[in-house]
Amino acid sequence: MSHLGEAARVDSKSAAHHLQSLVPLHTHRGLIESVLPCLIDCVAEVADILKRSKDVSRAGSANAFGDDQLNVDVLTEESIRGHLSQCPFVATASSEEDPVERDIQSPSTTPGAKPPDEQYTVAFDPLDGSSIIAPNWTVGTIIGVWQGKTALNQPPASQQVAAVLGVYGPRTIAIVALRVPGSEPACFELAVHGNGFRESEAIRPIVRLAEPPFKTRYFAPANLRAAADNEKYMGLVSHFIHNKYTLRYSGGLVPDVVHALIKGHGVYISPVTADSKAKLRRLFELFPIALIVECAGGRAINPADGNDILSEPLSDINETAGLICGTADDVEFAKKALLD
Repeated sequence: MSHLGEAARVDSKSAAHHLQSLVPLHTHRGLIESVLPCLIDCVAEVADILKRSKDVSRAGSANAFGDDQLNVDVLTEESIRGHLSQCPFVATASSEEDPVERDIQSPSTTPGAKPPDEQYTVAFDPLDGSSIIAPNWTVGTIIGVWQGKTALNQPPASQQVAAVLGVYGPRTIAIVALRVPGSEPACFELAVHGNGFRESEAIRPIVRLAEPPFKTRYFAPANLRAAADNEKYMGLVSHFIHNKYTLRYSGGLVPDVVHALIKGHGVYISPVTADSKAKLRRLFELFPIALIVECAGGRAINPADGNDILSEPLSDINETAGLICGTADDVEFAKKALLD
């Protein structure tokens, strides 16, 4: 079996054509023709910002979670919000840098005019991987799209209808997932070019984790130092080593998850232990990642209780959790190893 699993290459075609082939326009025209093209334009511009940034430095500010902001965090946040303001179907937006669902005032909206029936809220992490960007490693953008004006107290499995991972490495790509009523779940890869959506191509129309047997098996253990104080995590890591899994861990959530998707196999573990608290933001990181992994045929669970990431609504925009995601059988094994 190819190490690419089921993410087989076929002839490239435009991103627009591919999107329209997946979802009926009469039900989600705004999502397909406006929101998602806007988000791919965001990915293209963030890539350009990173290319033009001669250095990475502290901005002298911190986000609402207390994390020091870098100059590129601030620039990418402003860029994405600028693009969203041009999209009439985006009603509100929130981000890891500004975790409040703020109204989007589109300049194309006539004051007092009735808003479109089709409305979305966008939740995003503008630049995931700040700790590894200085050495010029691959980083990413994480975006979730929800039906309606808020993601709070909504069922994530049904109300989050799309997710995008922008990946900034030697190439700029986007992994996109769609799960809307009346259509089959879809996950695919776009090659994102300098002019954004209109020049982007669907280079992997189907991204899907493979079925066994696997030629190579991969694991990505986040916060590995926590294994020194947690026997169960140490035992899980030892299992992967003794069974000759290949280590693929960069320290960046986006590239590590995308590696598994493209290779067709992998398990990512960010545990929660007594000395290692949950750090990943449910709204801005975990929900979009979970949708993408599920649409690719995998699982994403909370290592604290074993529940699916998308099974529990968000009551507070600042909620955090751990993560185990990837190939379903390996996720289940990791769950039992850490919880039993």
